[in-house]
Amino acid sequence: MFGRRRKKRDQETERAAEETRPKERRGAAGAVSFDNEVEPQRPLAQPDKDEDRYRAGGPWDSTEDAPEAKRMDLGSMLLPTEQGAEIQVNVAQDGKGKQKIIGVTLVRGKTALQVQPFAAPKSSGLWDEMREELREQVTQQGGKVEDHEGTFGPELRAVIPIKGKKTEDGRQLGQRVRFIGVDGPRWVLRGVIRGEGASKPEVMSEIEQVFSDIVVVRGDQPAPPSELLPITVPKEIQEKMAAAAKQRAAQQAAQRGNAGHSPNGSAEGPGTGGPVQA
Repeated sequence: MFGRRRKKRDQETERAAEETRPKERRGAAGAVSFDNEVEPQRPLAQPDKDEDRYRAGGPWDSTEDAPEAKRMDLGSMLLPTEQGAEIQVNVAQDGKGKQKIIGVTLVRGKTALQVQPFAAPKSSGLWDEMREELREQVTQQGGKVEDHEGTFGPELRAVIPIKGKKTEDGRQLGQRVRFIGVDGPRWVLRGVIRGEGASKPEVMSEIEQVFSDIVVVRGDQPAPPSELLPITVPKEIQEKMAAAAKQRAAQQAAQRGNAGHSPNGSAEGPGTGGPVQA
């Protein structure tokens, strides 16, 4: 009786050892043992940048699943369009005297949001550097600026002097401005908020949602950090821009022609090349 139990225990021990023994793999060359085989590690997904945590709800990269919304294709950006909002294309002259698109402004009520997409390094954020540059620019203009932790992480809130405008007692008037930005995969999206969206909390959240709904299309083309990504506009907006430029030129010509007939004998100067109504 005890011999049968001992034999049974021996069979169970042998079976357990067989299950734990490294198995042989058979291939064209016969049985090959992989007793000391080290399984190769699967390639790990590239960790997101630390700054990406600030855009958990947007802005979005074109490779991500952004919430559905009506958006206008502007090349490097898909810009949300909503009822009652206006889109202005910001242009400036380059070194050759040609107009170049440098940004897009969304006007919603008494709030304006200018957005600009820039190329950025793959491994680190660029928004920190941009904030320091903006801080220096505001200070040089005689403005005041302070750091603030906002919806998209660190931002700047500033008061910028309005050129040529003072109170009756001679104090300089200023405009409240918010500089917001967020780092994405190989890009950074910068926003400049003016008007009620820079001062009223209830309006701040509304314009922040517009910023969150933007989709950035970085593309595969190489670009140095801080270079503005190309912005293109649909043909119908280009036609409106051309018509607006023509109308502005006609108004300036009329002002120059009537300069001698004005009460003070002078005329207003040419436009500053600001936003063009789209």
